[in-house]
Amino acid sequence: MATDTLKSTGGKGSASGGLRRLLLDNGALTALIVLVIAMSALSGDFLTADNLLNIGVQAAVVAILAFGVTFVIVSAGIDLSVGSVAALSATVLAWSATSEGVPVVLAVLLAIATGIACGLVNGILVSYGKLPSFIATLAMLSVARGLSLVISQGSPIPFPDSVSHLGDTLGGWLPVPVLVMIVMGLITAFILGRTYIGRSMYAIGGNEEAARLSGLRVKRQKLVIYALSGLFAAAAGIVLASRLSSAQPQAAQGYELDAIAAVVIGGASLAGGTGKASGTLIGALILAVLRNGLNLLSVSAFWQQVVIGVVIALAVLLDTLRRKAGATPTASGAPGGGDRKKQAATYLLAAVVAAAIVGALSFLHNGSSEGKAQKVGLSVSTLNNPFFVQIRDGAQAEAKKQGLDLTVTDAQNDASQQANQLQNFTSGSLDAIIVNPVDSDAAGPAVRSANEADIPVVAVDRGVNKAKASALVASDNVAGGRQGAEALAEKLGGKGTIVILQGQAGTSASRERGSGFAEGLKKYPGIKVVAKQPADFDRTKGLDVMTNLLQAHPDIDGVFAENDEMALGAIKALGSKAGKSVQVVGFDGTPDGLKAVEQGTLYASVAQQPRELGRIAVDNALRAAEGKKIDETVMVPVKVVTKENVAEFSG
Repeated sequence: MATDTLKSTGGKGSASGGLRRLLLDNGALTALIVLVIAMSALSGDFLTADNLLNIGVQAAVVAILAFGVTFVIVSAGIDLSVGSVAALSATVLAWSATSEGVPVVLAVLLAIATGIACGLVNGILVSYGKLPSFIATLAMLSVARGLSLVISQGSPIPFPDSVSHLGDTLGGWLPVPVLVMIVMGLITAFILGRTYIGRSMYAIGGNEEAARLSGLRVKRQKLVIYALSGLFAAAAGIVLASRLSSAQPQAAQGYELDAIAAVVIGGASLAGGTGKASGTLIGALILAVLRNGLNLLSVSAFWQQVVIGVVIALAVLLDTLRRKAGATPTASGAPGGGDRKKQAATYLLAAVVAAAIVGALSFLHNGSSEGKAQKVGLSVSTLNNPFFVQIRDGAQAEAKKQGLDLTVTDAQNDASQQANQLQNFTSGSLDAIIVNPVDSDAAGPAVRSANEADIPVVAVDRGVNKAKASALVASDNVAGGRQGAEALAEKLGGKGTIVILQGQAGTSASRERGSGFAEGLKKYPGIKVVAKQPADFDRTKGLDVMTNLLQAHPDIDGVFAENDEMALGAIKALGSKAGKSVQVVGFDGTPDGLKAVEQGTLYASVAQQPRELGRIAVDNALRAAEGKKIDETVMVPVKVVTKENVAEFSG
């Protein structure tokens, strides 16, 4: 059997040797304690009851996913599909309970069955199809995500109110997601340490051939292992959608990597045979503490990814050092009574030491806050798009002018990550919050928390549903879509064939621009749309999708892209046709887009003046924080920019 932990054998008589063994044998726990102490020292907003509960909530979904992945990794496998399976299960629940009228209890069971079914398919492909687990689950990642988009038609589906309570709190303070995380963790620990299937996981991970020769039915056990992973993924998806009050077809993207990272940071080996529930929980908490603390410290979202990558590498390095320093293996999954008592004593001692140090550090932050600059948080839907980068730049310029302390975070088009960022802002003693929502419905619950904390919220570019925003600073995407349709149709003389490059499925910007364009096109019956395909607001995808569409429709007359990035990709695919035989209209008025308009390859761009959006949002946030009256809606005009007027357009 493989080992779960390794005990160091040297230096028993030395106090320093004992401390060294304690740190090496509990590397993840040591790292968590150090992180908590460091964040408490660096940020006075970290060590508050509300923020600590935020960390628990933000760790919950990844932890639940990671518990399921622990089963797979212990058995020397990998599961890359859990994020997509979580999204699919939540989508099935919301779709069946709302669109199909299925009773909520049956809808929940159907969602759980969906997760189990996906896991069983993975298990069959691995056990009987002889596919490597990496390939089998990578395929399921794509299939599950595609099915989620097919069922939802790319749009978020409201979650049933009775299930949405999973995202609430008990007694007004204890978050339900944290309770679910604890329950799932206890179930994981019980399965790994007290059941036949748990012992089988360690045996298979330690030496699959030896396990088979000893009488284990390895293939059947793997079916159960992957089914359990699917079950936990379904539970995580339900909890995540409950937090967002909607099933997002694009939710939990990349969460499979966070789940695997949490398991590895917690001490499990990707080679199999080692791993435990407590380590996985600590790994998930480390990731949550890192993200929360770095948000509070205003660290760039790009650098956050670097830091997390370094932490994962250090965790694996520490595990390697621990194994080299250790010599005496202990039985996997079933530590003896003495070991359990020693482990409990270690955790208790760690908690006492951490509490003492953190308590002492808290005095560092008890000074007066008089004279400090006002603090505003800005959560941008993505900084991987020039339009939103300009919103940030305009906001930063205005904040500098006003003497504000502006913290900017990047949600990376992930509604759940944005919800976490907004919760961090709420517990971070900010004077105001500015949010550019990934999705208007999903941002609602987090903004309601800010409302309850009496922190004014200003929405920029997109509104927030089912919550109060002090102001909405936006351009009219629907009106802009109509203007884009009119500009393209008039350029084509009211007749011809066109294709549409759509934005990222599920985003309100794509829906609104697309509906406005469709509405404007109704006036021109001679214009025929021969194809619509998403290119996710991305220039490279715009190039690839346009190249593919040209194979089926080589004689098109026009292209409408829901942002300038996709339009520029389409221009690249069209080559010499762009601006001559094929007219292209984009959206946003980005610097690269305006340059293409000036060159004549892009006929027009519906410009929104994003820098102005950012500037006005900061100005309104400051006024709201000072208790001044502001307009509930501030509309920044959009206009169609062509070669004739591009020289006078400021952007």
